[in-house]
Amino acid sequence: MTQPFLPAAFPFARPRRLRAAPWVRRLVAETTLTPADLVWPLIVHDGKDDRIPVPSMPGVFRLSPRAAAEAAKEARDLGIPAVALFPNVDPAIKDGVGTGATDPDGLIPDCIRAIKDAAPEVGVITDVALDCYTDHGHDGVLEDGRIVNDASLERLAEQAFIQAHAGADVVAPSDMMDGRVQAIREALEANGFQDVLILSYAAKYASAFYGPYRDAVGSAKQLTGDKKTYQMDFANGDEALREVAMDLSEGADAVMVKPGMLYLDVVRRVSETFRVPTFAYQVSGEYAMMKASAANGWLDEDRAILESLHAFKRAGAAGVLTYFAPQAARLLGA
Repeated sequence: MTQPFLPAAFPFARPRRLRAAPWVRRLVAETTLTPADLVWPLIVHDGKDDRIPVPSMPGVFRLSPRAAAEAAKEARDLGIPAVALFPNVDPAIKDGVGTGATDPDGLIPDCIRAIKDAAPEVGVITDVALDCYTDHGHDGVLEDGRIVNDASLERLAEQAFIQAHAGADVVAPSDMMDGRVQAIREALEANGFQDVLILSYAAKYASAFYGPYRDAVGSAKQLTGDKKTYQMDFANGDEALREVAMDLSEGADAVMVKPGMLYLDVVRRVSETFRVPTFAYQVSGEYAMMKASAANGWLDEDRAILESLHAFKRAGAAGVLTYFAPQAARLLGA
């Protein structure tokens, strides 16, 4: 039987010796954070202006395809390996089944092409869900007040195919419909896109912390009811492991836990259980909460950013989607 390690007692053991100077703290740090651990979420829009500020997310803008391409070049220069795209589309094109999500000449395909022309070495991750394109604000097809699962799968698979055809490197289903990873993987394989990765939002919770994002993408006002029939109950942890296991069996290459900061226990459990690339999303409400505290002088913003991102890595995240990505990359490069 292995005996537990028993450290020497004070005064022979003085843990502060390993904290006494910056060089030794760097040398013995257990967790390393670099710009390569970050993904920058970009809110894109189909209006005329290049940049429109999001009031509930200070420092975040809705970007035109041209501005998104410039952001991708900035990400490249900062060492951020990938951007993730989320659309704010004209309400006039929204309908009950999210027709705009499968328009090959729509906003997201335009943004993908613009980014790949400007910064081809930057990975492009696309959101697969219908909420930004539906007039009811839900992630799937709504029939008689109910989100119908299997009819939604057809729409989601077509959306993923359109994105892959436009040049997306990673499709990331965030809808939480049962079986959507398999439907998407089959569609990609059947159409010659077997090398496109699937990053599944496998453990996505019905959270109060999505509010600013829904404001940013324009789905908040349309949303009828809540999403608790398909997003997970925040009381559950074991359920996340079942969801992850299912998505991996259906062909997911990596998985996501969302939100992130309030679910670090889930990040740890998923990472340790499955040993697959596990990502976490520092969501809009977490971002806005920190920005508001910093604006009031209650937090040192730069220190809080780096502390929170190190927490994700310490919990086992392979990478973090965060609106702080460019700011964090600059801090890490300082």
